[in-house]
Amino acid sequence: MSNHFVFNSPPGPQSPRSPMTSTSHNNIETPHSIGPRIPTVGPRARDLHYSIRDFLSAYPLLELGGQEHFTVERRRHQEVFGLHALPKDKIHPIDDVEFTAIRGPHGTIPIRILYPSSGKDSRNKGRAGALIYSHGGGYTVGSVDEFENGLRLVAEESGCQVYAVEYRLAPEFKYPVQLDEYSAVIDWVQGEGGKTRGVHPDKVLGGGDSAGGNMTAAICLRRMDEGRKPLAGQVLLYPEARLPFDTPASAENNSSLYLECNGIFSFASNYLPRSEYISPHDRYVSPGMQSVEDLRGQPPAAVFTSGYDPLRDVGCEYANKLSQAGVQTRWRHYDNLTHGWLQMTAWWEAAEQAVKDVAQEVKKRLAVAASNTHTPRTPQGQSQTWNSGDIRFAGSR
Repeated sequence: MSNHFVFNSPPGPQSPRSPMTSTSHNNIETPHSIGPRIPTVGPRARDLHYSIRDFLSAYPLLELGGQEHFTVERRRHQEVFGLHALPKDKIHPIDDVEFTAIRGPHGTIPIRILYPSSGKDSRNKGRAGALIYSHGGGYTVGSVDEFENGLRLVAEESGCQVYAVEYRLAPEFKYPVQLDEYSAVIDWVQGEGGKTRGVHPDKVLGGGDSAGGNMTAAICLRRMDEGRKPLAGQVLLYPEARLPFDTPASAENNSSLYLECNGIFSFASNYLPRSEYISPHDRYVSPGMQSVEDLRGQPPAAVFTSGYDPLRDVGCEYANKLSQAGVQTRWRHYDNLTHGWLQMTAWWEAAEQAVKDVAQEVKKRLAVAASNTHTPRTPQGQSQTWNSGDIRFAGSR
């Protein structure tokens, strides 16, 4: 028996309250008391979920940050997780998929838009929500192909359009290229690109897993500092809020659980330029290293962590800091899951249920944003918007 921990902090500077109760789902949704604050060290179940053990045994060469060169990891991830490689009966349904692109600050940015059948009515009324998503992979590995299946489930379960960004990968392109592209896509979805697709500009969320979670946290801080229109919320799946060099999880979950902890440092090396002006402590590089005071004023956050993940504790720590900073924070923890479950819904029900939980958090946040859309907002500065003319590619579901 494993536990699923849920914590909900109220908005504003009040003290966090006890975790809310929830219903049971497939043996992973048993509410468990965590005390008055989100812990900085997440709990780990006695055993890894049996379906994950089976999956890892079936794909022993599938690693993230492992011994082989990142180009080999890129190929292997495509071969296992690519939508084209999945059994047809394991592909989640979606109403429609649009392949488009925009002109960004560093060239063309491909975007894959997932339109759920559950969101047709709000789209037709111009009240649709959008989740702009940056995938994980250590800034170095991965493509939208490998994340589309899980994101389809998020879209249909939440009724929210998903805009999956094919950002430029490291080491060919280094920080802050990826954040520049993320911000350009946000401007486009909050502006003309979203408007023509029925998206309300105040119902645009940002999300990402692992390195994509880092970039989502960073872009929330950066847009706040720049005075740009904020996102309506941030959805962080097992985020790399900072490097996990000093956490219990980095020792407990160091190896053989898909994400290799020591490989995380090579990914950071790929991402960061060699520059006297940029350090690992920088605000937009390591949001998790910032003080509580410096994290105030951000959009509401939903943070997801896993017990058998080397990034477990940096995610818990960041959720803890956000809550202390007065940011409305929802924390969900799965003590017998590992890193990367968004990509693994074709293999195990526990991953599918966790992704459905993500969708529910998205749905809740959009409901709150919808209730606020009737209130006029004060402009928060001028946004620099790149050429928003989208470039359309032929494609099909």
